[in-house]
Amino acid sequence: MTNNRRAVFLDHPSLDLGDLDLSELRDSFSALQLFSNTTPPNVIEHLQGAQVAISNKIALNSETLAACPELKLILVSATGTNNVDLEAARAHGITVSNCQGYGTPSVAQHTIMLLLNLATRLKDYQRDVSAGKWQEAKQFCLLDHPIVELEGKTLGLLGHGELGSAVARLAEAFGMRVLLGAIPGRPARADRVPLDELLAQVDALTLHCPLNEHTRDFIGARELALLKPGAFVVNTARGGLINEQALADALRNGHLGGAATDVLSVEPPVNGNPLLAGDIPRLIVTPHNAWGSREARQRIVGQLAENARGFFSGAPLRVVS
Repeated sequence: MTNNRRAVFLDHPSLDLGDLDLSELRDSFSALQLFSNTTPPNVIEHLQGAQVAISNKIALNSETLAACPELKLILVSATGTNNVDLEAARAHGITVSNCQGYGTPSVAQHTIMLLLNLATRLKDYQRDVSAGKWQEAKQFCLLDHPIVELEGKTLGLLGHGELGSAVARLAEAFGMRVLLGAIPGRPARADRVPLDELLAQVDALTLHCPLNEHTRDFIGARELALLKPGAFVVNTARGGLINEQALADALRNGHLGGAATDVLSVEPPVNGNPLLAGDIPRLIVTPHNAWGSREARQRIVGQLAENARGFFSGAPLRVVS
C-alpha cells in the first residue's frame, strides 16, 4: 500500500543532526529522500515524482506547487507554515499538516535559563573571570554586578497557551508571582491584565505569543519605558514582537535590568541587526535554538510520521490547509 508514497525532505539538516532515529518516518513511505540543501532554483527539481514534501523553512510557493502535479501532502517540520502558500495548496488539492507542541519542555527551560542568567549576571561574571578579575580580587569573591533573586518577583506572561503555561509553572517553582497580560487583537478577558497595567507591575516580562499584524512591534519604546527600572525582558517567541532598536536603546540608557532573545526579525541575520551591536549592555542573544533539544526534534519526527499515516489512512492530523 505504500509503493506510491514517495517523500522528499527538502532541508533534512534543519531537523536532524545525525542524532535522531528516522525509522518511524522512513516506514511511513515507500521511499524517503533526504536533501542536505535545497536552494530556490532546485526546489521543483527535488520534488519531481514525489507525493509528499517535507520542509521546515524551504519556501513552497504557487509556482512550485503548480509544477509538481503528483504532490498530495506537505508536512511542515515545525509549527509555523509561513513558508507554504496555503491558498495555492488548497487550489491544487494539497493537504498541509504541521507539528505542534513538540518543543514545550525545551523552550520553557530555555526561557527560564535566560531569565536566570539575567538575574545572576552570569554573562558578566564569566567575562570577568576570563579577564582575570577574580584572580586579582582583594577578597574571596567578586560582587561587581548586582544579583537579583527571582523569588517574590512578579513575572508578566504575554501568551498563556501550552508554552506560556509551562513557563508559568517553572516560574512559580522559583517563587515568582505570575500575571497574564492581554495581547493586542484578542478579546478582553477578566483574567488578562491590560498591557499598560501589566508592564507597570512586573519585574520580568516573557513573550510566548504569535507574530501577526496585531503583535508586530507591539513592544516598542513606549511600552519598554512603562516597565519598572531594572526589569528583565525575555523573548523566545518570534522576532518582530519587540522593536529591536527600541530594545537596544532601552538597554543602552540603563532603564532595563537586562534582556534576552532567542529570535530576531530576520533569521539568520545576514545583514546585521540592531541587537547584534557590540556595545549593548546586559543583553543575551541565542541563535533560535531554544526549541532544538534532541528530545524535541525526535518528537517532530514522530509527529511527521503520524501526520503521514493519518493522511494515507484518510484521517489527516494537524491539518492547517
